[in-house]
Amino acid sequence: MKITDLKIFPVSQFIYVKVITDEGIYGIGEASLSGRSLAVVGALEHHIKPLLIGQDATRIEHIWQDIFRGTFWRGGPVLQSALAGVDIALWDLAGKALGVPTYRLLGGATRDKVLVYRHTGGSTPEQLIETAQQQLEEGWKVLRISPIDTIEGGFNQKLAVMRGIEHFSALREAIGDEVEIIFEVHTRLTPTRAIELCNGIEEYHPFFVEDPIRSENPASFATLREHTNVPIGTGEQLPTKWMFRELIEQELIDYIRVDICHTGGITEGKKIATMAEVHYQELACHYTASPVSSAAMLHLNMSIPNCAVQEYAPSSGWMDEVIQHDLRTEDGYLLPTDAPGLGIDLNEEAAAAYPPTPGEPPHLRREDGSVQDW
Repeated sequence: MKITDLKIFPVSQFIYVKVITDEGIYGIGEASLSGRSLAVVGALEHHIKPLLIGQDATRIEHIWQDIFRGTFWRGGPVLQSALAGVDIALWDLAGKALGVPTYRLLGGATRDKVLVYRHTGGSTPEQLIETAQQQLEEGWKVLRISPIDTIEGGFNQKLAVMRGIEHFSALREAIGDEVEIIFEVHTRLTPTRAIELCNGIEEYHPFFVEDPIRSENPASFATLREHTNVPIGTGEQLPTKWMFRELIEQELIDYIRVDICHTGGITEGKKIATMAEVHYQELACHYTASPVSSAAMLHLNMSIPNCAVQEYAPSSGWMDEVIQHDLRTEDGYLLPTDAPGLGIDLNEEAAAAYPPTPGEPPHLRREDGSVQDW
């Protein structure tokens, strides 16, 4: 089964790919990289597509290695997102070719369903509580909050910490101890301020604190670990298993926030999960807010023993026009299907109706006008 074409679909801020074979079977993947997606298009069109034409589509690991290691320049978020799109499409294609769900090819089901978490928010503790209670009534079991996103007029780390503690404590008191709550910091604090925040919410038992600091420097996580007791999760910024290695091996984090659309796809995600299993760490996958990434993560998480939770939001609007899927939730869990491959398809005509948009994220500033990490 030879690859005959790679079609690339920039849609809004998302990048979808279609790997087509000489047997008429094709697979759909996602290569989105928020804010830099058009750079991924260039990598796919000019560098990766020529490597794929004529290759045996069943040799998924071989193709992964050839794209990653076959050239001098490797890794990085742009190239790994491009590789992820191809890899996810190949796993989708493999399942379709054999008439089985992709997770069956990854070792079979290790669970019946996958726990997911929902984003909740509000500019005041009262609004946060109201939104959270609505979601709990809908059956969701895990919530994620990011009250530091409500800071306006220049980012102030002290104010962010104070507001974070205020919102988290109020929410915990309102909804009780049984509901899991994730606190998303979005890498916006220094280690000193992150320690202050983590210690300030420790008594309210967060599920984990997500991205308290930037992910690049394991030594900073060692400092954080030394001075805090709350569970920590990070990883959505890390594009390869090598960048996860020290965080995993030195047990500096508890939850692995891999995003398989930025980290080489299902193939690399499975390997990172195995690395984490050795250290009793679990995956809490980050996603790009698309049905394709949600489906790909679902199949990965169905196949691994160490899945804690998966980020998720129901799709709507144009996404459901462009991507056909059968993603279903029940009582706070994402359910697998028996559909071949990932259970998704792409409507090319609908995709053409939603051209790419720049998607540049906000460039935050501190009160003195200096650059603040986004």
